[in-house]
Formats: sequence, structure tokens, C-alpha cells
Amino acid sequence: MADVAERAGVSGQTVSRVVNGSPRVDPETRARVETAMAELGYRPHRAARALRTGRTQTLGLVVSTLASVGNSRMLQAVADAAASRGYALTVVTLGPEASVAGAFERLADQGVDGAIVLNEATGRVRDSDLRTAGLRLVVVDSPRDERFGVVVTDHAGGAESAVRHLLDLGHRTVHHLAGPAGSFAAAERERGWRAALDAAGVPVPDLVRGDWTAASGHGAASLLLAAGATAVFAANDQMALGLLRGVAEVGRAVPGDVSVVGFDDVADAADYRPPLTTVRQDFDALGARAVAALVDGIEAGAAAAFDTVPTRLVVRESTAPARGRMRYSE
Repeated sequence: MADVAERAGVSGQTVSRVVNGSPRVDPETRARVETAMAELGYRPHRAARALRTGRTQTLGLVVSTLASVGNSRMLQAVADAAASRGYALTVVTLGPEASVAGAFERLADQGVDGAIVLNEATGRVRDSDLRTAGLRLVVVDSPRDERFGVVVTDHAGGAESAVRHLLDLGHRTVHHLAGPAGSFAAAERERGWRAALDAAGVPVPDLVRGDWTAASGHGAASLLLAAGATAVFAANDQMALGLLRGVAEVGRAVPGDVSVVGFDDVADAADYRPPLTTVRQDFDALGARAVAALVDGIEAGAAAAFDTVPTRLVVRESTAPARGRMRYSE
């Protein structure tokens, strides 16, 4: 740092401010210091900084599994957002037999400054005694909780928009291929589905439950067709993919016989056959807002907040007017 200060013609304190991102450095001086750092190959030493500041510039991520598309997308989003704020990321998977306390102990042993908890892991964390964790937390997809910050997707609102779209196409009702019991996201999407049907005053069919996988969507196809479904809202795109296959295998057409809407808008959704109408979940915004809430709490002591990320319906070719029903427009 002394070498950088000499090369840039500034004090050591100014170099420290640049390294730590302080706004108390004018742009010209900051550029001069950064040029000197690059010329000398200077990089801050994370361990030394931790001894001085009491922070390691490392965030923890607690997740039940990385096998699901949503969780892997969130991992990428959180990792990118953390890096943009100068933080490293440590990941702990919370398998079915693992204890929440053990997961937090592992993070504490690695000296993380705080942690983000994702999706299916949130229920187990909410039910645990967080006083033993000793970590600042932000949870993705959880009811409001004063113990930690919460960032959620508007699952219910997205589900309502999907159902309204199908009802506007003339379908008498909309069947639901739901996510697993115990999932906050699945429960919220189910709530939105029911709310839209109730608001329209149409029958609410029995739902069929899957487990987020395409295989469970494929297995549900026969049950939904036997129930007379002409429109199905699937709680995620993977289950919708399996449903498309199951419908095709019995000689039925999407959207000619059955209209299908998914949720997430995964990267491949536009290349399904047919391209899938779905509710877009903004994983990048979720990751960025979760990291921002956690880092702001760590660095500035910001209070835990509740933040909702909106969704958007993306209409493609897997939905069409119900047979025998006409859509009228001005």
C-alpha cells in the first residue's frame, strides 16, 4: 500500500479509501491510485483486511439442493451480485438429513459476514433457533419475518396473470399442476391460482401435485386429461415440459386440445415444442436484491426489510382459445 501511495503521489489513507470503495475520493485521484495499483500488481489481502476490519468479505449461501433449475439460476445470480460488491461466496447444501445448526456452524467456522438462504431451505431455517446462528441473514422466498431480511418473487401475482390469460382465451376453468407441499413458492402460486378462479366465479378443480421435475409433469398428464382439462397452469416450466410430452403421447395437441402455461421462463422455454407461455421470474433481480440487502446490513447496519420482485407473463405458442369459444376484440 505504501508503494502504491508513493507511485500515485497520495497518502496511504487515500489508497485505503480507494481499496475500500469510499466515496470520499475524487474521481481523478481514484483513477490515479487504481492505475498505480494495476502497474504494481497490488491486490488487497483478504485475510489481512479481515484482521483489520473484523469482516472477511465473504457471504454464505444455504440451499437444499442445486439440482433444480431455480436454485442453480439463483446460485449464479447471487454469485454474480456478490462479486460485483467485492464479496466471495461460500455454499452449504442443506440435505434432508443435515441440521440447520450444523450448516450455520460450518459457515461461522469459515468466517462469513452473513448468509443468504434459498427457496426450499427457508422453511427449515424459519423453524430453527436462529439465535444460535449469530449471522445476519437474508432469506429468499419466505413470509415476512422480523428476524431477517426477506426477498420474494410475486408468485401469487404471477399465477393470477397466468390464470386470467387462460380464462380470457375462453376456457371454462384452469387446472393446476402444483409444486411440492411445504414449498413457499408452490403454496403462493397455488394461492394465486385459486384467487384468480374465485375472482372469476368459475369452478376450482382438484389440483394435481408434482415435485418440480419434468418426470412428475409427465406422470400428471393422464390425471389432468382424465379430469377434462383444457387449460393447465403448471407451477414451473420443468413440470410443464413433462406435461407437454404426456399430452402428445396420447395423441392430444397443445394448444389445440390443451393450453399450458408454466412458471419461471427458463432459458429453454422458448424452444419447447410448442414454445411455452410462462411467467417470467427475474432471478438476476432476486439475487441482486438479496445480496444488496445483506451487504447493506453488514456494512451500514441497515434494518431487515421485505422486498418483492415482480413477475411478467410471456405469451408464446402453448396457449390458444378454447375450442368452440371465440375471442372478440374491438
